[in-house]
Amino acid sequence: MIRLREVQKSYRQGERTTVACEVTSLDIAAGEHVALIGRSGTGKTTLLHMLAGILRPDQGTLSILGQDLSTLSESDCDRFRGQHIGMVYQTFNLLQPFTALENVLLGALFGRGAGADAEERALHLLAQVGLEDRMHHLPSQLSVGQVQRVAVCRALINNPELVLMDEPLGNQDKATGGQVLDLLLQLARNNKQTVVMVTHDPESATRMQRTVDLATLRRVSS
Repeated sequence: MIRLREVQKSYRQGERTTVACEVTSLDIAAGEHVALIGRSGTGKTTLLHMLAGILRPDQGTLSILGQDLSTLSESDCDRFRGQHIGMVYQTFNLLQPFTALENVLLGALFGRGAGADAEERALHLLAQVGLEDRMHHLPSQLSVGQVQRVAVCRALINNPELVLMDEPLGNQDKATGGQVLDLLLQLARNNKQTVVMVTHDPESATRMQRTVDLATLRRVSS
């Protein structure tokens, strides 16, 4: 599913170049659930954004489903993400003027989920996460846990092969967040989806099949 070799992403600030993320080798199998951990500055979110095709590596190869994302144009990368990748952002990124149902349907517009049955699938997902009576509410009328569930439904609406999560429990209490995470992982198992989650929470990491510390993926300096 995912294969990285000698990947590096750097940022230049004046005369100084900072390596934001470095991965010598990483493979993630189809259907595997992996937690990415590491101290601040090891590049967890940077790596997640490269997996999503939002950022491009400066060097190395990063392939998903056999496609090297670095060879795609920006528009083709956006199309690939819409068709194959779902993402749950730390701040959830719901559009405030739209209802829960409309936010989920917006996710279908950018991938293969668009179609006559999109609303039926959105309604089914919202019901699965217990929001059948809140689907016509605006984000401001929902609790943090409910907003997270809407974000999860939006990420899953296109039935992506890969689901990416950036600190999904960072804005709520552990009990509520843990329940939503367990629900998402169960849905992903049912659909044989690969899940990669960035987290600083050890308890959340234990819910995944494998934990990868990014510090161990950096090249050892001689």
